[in-house]
Amino acid sequence: MALEDAGKQVDQAFTRGDPRGPSFENAFGGATSFLRRRYSKDLSGVDVAVTGIPFDQAVTHRPGTRFGPRAIREASTLQPYDPPYGWGYDPLALLSVIDHGDMAFDYANVREVPARIEAHLGAILDAGAAPVTLGGDHSITLPILRAVAARRGPVALIQFDAHSDTWVDDDPDRIDHGTFLYKAIREGVVDAGASVSIGIRTENPDTLGVTILDAAGVHRDGVEATLGRIRAVVGSRPVYVTFDIDALDPAFAPGTGTPVWGGLASWQAAALLRGLAGVDLIGGDVVEVSPPYDTTGATAIAGAHVATELIALYGWTRR
Repeated sequence: MALEDAGKQVDQAFTRGDPRGPSFENAFGGATSFLRRRYSKDLSGVDVAVTGIPFDQAVTHRPGTRFGPRAIREASTLQPYDPPYGWGYDPLALLSVIDHGDMAFDYANVREVPARIEAHLGAILDAGAAPVTLGGDHSITLPILRAVAARRGPVALIQFDAHSDTWVDDDPDRIDHGTFLYKAIREGVVDAGASVSIGIRTENPDTLGVTILDAAGVHRDGVEATLGRIRAVVGSRPVYVTFDIDALDPAFAPGTGTPVWGGLASWQAAALLRGLAGVDLIGGDVVEVSPPYDTTGATAIAGAHVATELIALYGWTRR
């Protein structure tokens, strides 16, 4: 296959046969599945299922992350021509990756959304596929973690974020993007002692035992030292990675509901994700991309690259 194949390839989201391999249809046209993968509800033989949860509810400042999955898919059309740079292998050639589409839910029945998410992700996991989820606000990660822990036990969490999301919240009926980790730890679905939050730069009096590697420390100590600390905390545990796009400085990702200055540069995030190669990745998500606040599309581009790196991380130990 080569670039001239754009003359005959189009709408690979529906027309491609083999789920593996690159796609060369024109980036500016065609159906915008993630990385031009085939849209499919059939999980048979699938290694990685990319799925969207276009849900936002009570974000702190700027709503709009319900549009994140759509924007991330569109941004990803720039990426499926070649293997992701620097990995030394092509995850799209190795793995059967599909776009599983978005989760259906009744926008007027907010209380039922967490249970729907848990069931949706549970079906992906039961089929033997690794989920890579496009959000949505950060509340979606709690039911995802419930689904994972129900099948794998309490997991180690690697969280990229500006906020620790461990503010006290003992009301089981609240759906809050800022307390997902508090509830996950209290429920026992996340092992706090084997978990780490990276890029934090807001005050929180109690992080419940999670190791905090704040943004200032990453800037001061560098990527390699940060990776060493992450690996020391996580060890050989099964790992779930959640990436709140506001882990990045607003200069690199202005399209988020809760921008905080002093964050990670995109090159730091890329190096940290790449440096996690070899972890026992169960799945991951990228959340809080809010495209209405970024007319350049840079935030969605960052989100698309994060999701691609998660796929590459999953495939690394399966080469």
